Amino acid sequence: QVHLTESGGGSVQTGGSLKLSCVFSGGSSGYRFEHYAMAWFRQAPGEEREFVAAISRSGRTTYYSDSVEGRFTASRDNVENTVSLQMNSLQPEDTAVYYCGAESIYAASYIASREQVPDYWGGGTLVTVSS
Repeated sequence: QVHLTESGGGSVQTGGSLKLSCVFSGGSSGYRFEHYAMAWFRQAPGEEREFVAAISRSGRTTYYSDSVEGRFTASRDNVENTVSLQMNSLQPEDTAVYYCGAESIYAASYIASREQVPDYWGGGTLVTVSS
């Protein structure tokens, strides 16, 4: 069974930065982090969960939503089994619960194109940006 645990959320002012992290655990079942495309989604109050960023299994390819392109950077460490999201120039509209997702079959591009949602989700971490 795959478990994902996010951390790094908090409260910042407009223009500030945060770095989110997500730790992947495959447990005793032997699921390996490098076999999963990873993604970040977010859900603002009263809104649907939306795609933010995705990263390929190797970490060489990343995808971003238009709203965060140029401000957010996704990365992964296949030794430490973590995926991160560096968020710069934060705006109040970035306020949301951020979720880490893991996809076992499809490429990260399918998540970015909204054709596929991740198989596994973390519990989320709250980011609040005040003006």
